[in-house]
Formats: sequence, structure tokens, C-alpha cells
Amino acid sequence: MKAKSVSLTIDGKAVRAAEGEKILWAALGSGIYIPNLCAIREMTQPFAACRLCFVEVTGTDTPVLACTTAVAEGMAVNTRGPTSLRLSRTAFELLLASHPVDCGHCAKSGSCELQEIARHLGIRLNTKRFRKILPDLPIDSSSPVFIYDPNKCVLCGKCVWVCREKLGIGAIGFAYRGFRRVVTTFGDGPIAESACRGCGECVTACPVGALVFKERD
Repeated sequence: MKAKSVSLTIDGKAVRAAEGEKILWAALGSGIYIPNLCAIREMTQPFAACRLCFVEVTGTDTPVLACTTAVAEGMAVNTRGPTSLRLSRTAFELLLASHPVDCGHCAKSGSCELQEIARHLGIRLNTKRFRKILPDLPIDSSSPVFIYDPNKCVLCGKCVWVCREKLGIGAIGFAYRGFRRVVTTFGDGPIAESACRGCGECVTACPVGALVFKERD
């Protein structure tokens, strides 16, 4: 049976989406960009961790997250509302406060989602709104396929989901809490000594420069 669709507007543009579709995917599918780092379409329950995809919906008192809010018939969505933009910009600047910005020496430069988000929100990547507190963790280059730099990790969880849920391997996962939270292997051992199979799916999923392929000789 064909899925029922609904009609709505996003930034004044008429959009049709499948009933139950989240606003984020309806917007992206219609060429309307909404900042996001942790969203994965296949996930049953969104992470909703990055807090970047705030939008305003007519009839609601406060902005909502586009990755968790389903579309509805006649819904009017504004992705550029002042309140939602303020929330998204604050979340982004807080993230940058613990992210080393060195685009000139980063293999992901030019295809990094942080650069796209900064352009969209009108924020400089070297913003000084919040005091910088940068991690100083060892880089893991033990894998023959890729390099993992936990200092650049934005804790979006995409690599963890792909490794554990999509592939059923579970070589990596989250450990610790608060500022010490990190993606790592069981026992914090080198990736080469974990269950990692070197498929590189985690690298493909990473939206930033935390996981990058090694250069081929």
C-alpha cells in the first residue's frame, strides 16, 4: 500500500512528504537546508544530540527539533525564524568551543559539515563567544585503513550507529560522561586491536575530520 502523503510549507515553499516523515528529511528532500550533525534517516529513534536543527512551526509556542518532529497536513515551518536561529547558533558555538579549528591542515576541509553549518548560520568557525576548552587526546592511527582523531569528534554518534546497528560489529562506542565523553573501543585500546574489520563505513559516516582515510601509496 502506498504511503499516505501530507502537504505543508517550509520557508513558504509547498512541500509534500510521507505521513510520519520528520521535518528534517522533508526539508532536505526539497532542497531546503537545515543544520544537522547527528541525523540518520534509517534510525528509528533519532539521537537529537547536536541540537542544531531547531525550526519554528506556526501554532507552537517554542521552536522544535526538525529531526524529531513529524510533518502534518497544513503545517507551516520556518527554518529561519529568529528564535530557532538563536538556539541553533548558540548550540553551534558551544560545540566549536571544544573543537580544534585548523581547516588548512584537515583532510576533511571542503567537505566538512561544520563548514557548511557555519556558512548557513553566518558564524565564523573561530568564534570567540565562549571560552575554548580543547581536549588533548592521543590520535589513533593503528588502523591500516583510517586515522581517528578524537579531538575533532563532535559526538554525533553516526560512526557508533553504523558500526553497531547497521553492521552489527560494535567495535566502537561511547564511554564516560560530560566533557570526558568520547567515542572509543572497548577498554580504550587501539582500533587495530578491536573488533574493527577495516571496512571504512565509520569514516564515510563521519561528518567532520575525526575519521579520515589514510592516503594510498
